Amino acid sequence: MIDFTALPRKRKSYAGANGSKIAVVYNGEQYMLKFPPPPMKNKEMSYTNSCISEYIACHIFESVGIPVQETLLGIYRVNGKEKVCVACKDFTSVGIVLQDFASLKNQIIDSERNGYGTELADILKTFEEQEIIDRAELEERFWDMFVVDALVGNWDRHNGNWGFLYDTRDDSVALAPVFDCGSSLYPQADDDIMRRVLLDKNERNSRVFEIPTSSIMQNGKRLNYHRFLNAGEYEGCNRALLRIVPRIDMEKIGEIVQTTPCISDLQKDFYMTMLQARRAHILEPSLVMAQRLTQATQEMEMRL
Repeated sequence: MIDFTALPRKRKSYAGANGSKIAVVYNGEQYMLKFPPPPMKNKEMSYTNSCISEYIACHIFESVGIPVQETLLGIYRVNGKEKVCVACKDFTSVGIVLQDFASLKNQIIDSERNGYGTELADILKTFEEQEIIDRAELEERFWDMFVVDALVGNWDRHNGNWGFLYDTRDDSVALAPVFDCGSSLYPQADDDIMRRVLLDKNERNSRVFEIPTSSIMQNGKRLNYHRFLNAGEYEGCNRALLRIVPRIDMEKIGEIVQTTPCISDLQKDFYMTMLQARRAHILEPSLVMAQRLTQATQEMEMRL
């Protein structure tokens, strides 16, 4: 575990609602230290696991080849207490500014859509109407993130925590690395919940098939990952399944989990059990559906 306590501090501040954040310098590079917020749902927990979730989920994104922020786990001592925190390497720099997807939605002048609204139809329409970044590249990143978020159970991928980097020097933009994954992997599950899920198939199935849901909405309702992906309704999503699911190497993910600092054997067992279950019951059947739909489309095109 890295001790971040005595590192040089920077005056840069970071926005966001989930927990405290400070800027530090580690090995000559600037990092944002994130501290978990107080638990909201499970009041019995003294500390949430969102830092662990951030670390593991980001490394899973990296393992499938999606650009993602670099994360390190460590400790920070304050007021006599030792806190586990996650250090996220700052991918902005002088002249390079992070702008979220909500700000891109807001650039569409004739639209009445709210930048932070997560209705799927509005998001997809924004891909078509915006002229800032390549549409295909933007849509591909969105669906690739959605598939991995389905694997890790991210319930809070909204328009404010993904986006692009704006270069003020030449007025260019590029997709930002994936960041802010702390709402993955059931961050408010304590030891009792983990044991219950591991022992009770019904509890486990509930957390695979029903919760968490995506923050992306359809007709005002949050998307259920299992039902949405298995429906195969969106070609862009099906293409992402074909791209991403074959890259998910459970041996690599197992190594990520097993080498994560400061987590117990119970946590390791819980994380791997849920990741394996979500892959097997959500992503693999959805991949089969995507393959069938793609094959049917190709056969139809050949007949034409």
